[in-house]
Amino acid sequence: MDYDRCVKKLRLPDDFAPPAELSHAGIRARAIRRAFLADDVRGINASLDLIRRTRGGKWPTGPVTEEYNFDDVVWHEVEFRDGGSFTYVVYDDAGRYLGCAYLYPMGKRTTLTADLLDFDVDVSWWVTPEAYGQGFYDLVYEGLRHWVTEVFPFRKPYYSNAEIPGVRNA
Repeated sequence: MDYDRCVKKLRLPDDFAPPAELSHAGIRARAIRRAFLADDVRGINASLDLIRRTRGGKWPTGPVTEEYNFDDVVWHEVEFRDGGSFTYVVYDDAGRYLGCAYLYPMGKRTTLTADLLDFDVDVSWWVTPEAYGQGFYDLVYEGLRHWVTEVFPFRKPYYSNAEIPGVRNA
């Protein structure tokens, strides 16, 4: 069967409420909202090449404006509210913007194949160049590994970044 046009729905218990904030080892992930727009625009625009190198994928294609990113942030808010996906902005404990983390259904970001059918969530993230240089890329990955299986009910996450800490990438 050809799965390349399929997207698996995130399966969550009916009584599960996704947390608006997560914390782990000096980082805090907060459900993305319009209040974070200016930080997000600055972070994306400072990180274009690093995002493409570490997260992979086609986004971002270039610098973003607040107007463009506003639409994207509102879309992420609606998806979060409806349980379709979960996007978080990530800060350190001192309140410095580090980047974003995403929990998507399989097939939304990564093309679904027979080999990926058993995975229940597609996890990706990026950080700014400054945060990357300070080791936060690895720390966000560590936090995600904890949150995805200990806070969320996912049992088999797929980490879709092009650069995975501790894994030799081609």
